[in-house]
Amino acid sequence: MSEQKLKIIFAGTPDFAATALQALLDAGHDICAVYCQPDRPSGRGKKLIAGPVKQIALDRQIPVEQPVNFKRSESSDINSIDSLERLSAYQADLMVVVAYGIILPSSVLNTPKYGCINIHGSLLPRWRGAAPVQRAIQAGDRESGITIMQMDEGLDTGNMLLKLTADIADTETGSSLHDKLAALGGEAIVNFLQLNQMDNAGEKQDGNLACYAHKLSKKEAEIDWNQNADVLERQIRAFNAWPVSYSYVGKKRLRVWLTEITENKTTRVPGAVVSLEKSGIEIACGDQKTLRLTILQPDGSKAMSAEALLNSRKDWFEENSVLGKHD
Repeated sequence: MSEQKLKIIFAGTPDFAATALQALLDAGHDICAVYCQPDRPSGRGKKLIAGPVKQIALDRQIPVEQPVNFKRSESSDINSIDSLERLSAYQADLMVVVAYGIILPSSVLNTPKYGCINIHGSLLPRWRGAAPVQRAIQAGDRESGITIMQMDEGLDTGNMLLKLTADIADTETGSSLHDKLAALGGEAIVNFLQLNQMDNAGEKQDGNLACYAHKLSKKEAEIDWNQNADVLERQIRAFNAWPVSYSYVGKKRLRVWLTEITENKTTRVPGAVVSLEKSGIEIACGDQKTLRLTILQPDGSKAMSAEALLNSRKDWFEENSVLGKHD
């Protein structure tokens, strides 16, 4: 391959992708078009809001495409055909995909000269799927990273082209690891393109080592106090800043942003309030250990320390209170 710059299409939508796009632009790469999902309504007024990737593209006067998908219906829907034709018209050498949110059919994967490569937020094949950042924390992994992958029609199954690792700290949250990997993703794609090895087939994944990182849901964020304290502590960190773990005090919902495992033991039932202290509210867990809740958020309020919560709502926690019960 020659040393001339590649003509790149970038496909992505949220902040995680925007960081990579900015890194490519800062490195001087030729981004001929940006693909992102259609604008979504947001806020009380439900106004259509452009996502972070689109904002960067508009600021740089890069053409923006927002097809709903690239599928061709049996009736040969003209809009879908137009989407593929427009993609082909850019005559791109490569498509860089990160957190795009749309499944790409083979017709798209095969359009650029060197196909499509993905910036994936885990060390493949460990976590494939929608939420590798959060699932790594939830599982207790000690490291994560970025994999540059040649895309195929499988779910994150393509050959691995480059990896960069990142430690997962004991205090790591889903939000902090997201930001760490977003920056690492930008570094990884710039490094990969500098290597100028687009003809390299890469390393095949061992599917036996793969886990599926299921999409996050608000429903699974409800805390099950029958779980062990260490399991809940990891869940709460993983789901910070979305969907945010929560429990109930009576009928009142209480989001739990941060906790810490104590050395204390208890014979109280799971979910029982063991102590109310300025340092945190201790709750019994399924393994008879206690979890100290330190940063909490009642509905309708901002996140606050346990001390601030107790100053304003100590009456929530009556004697023998048990979290998770719906009165």
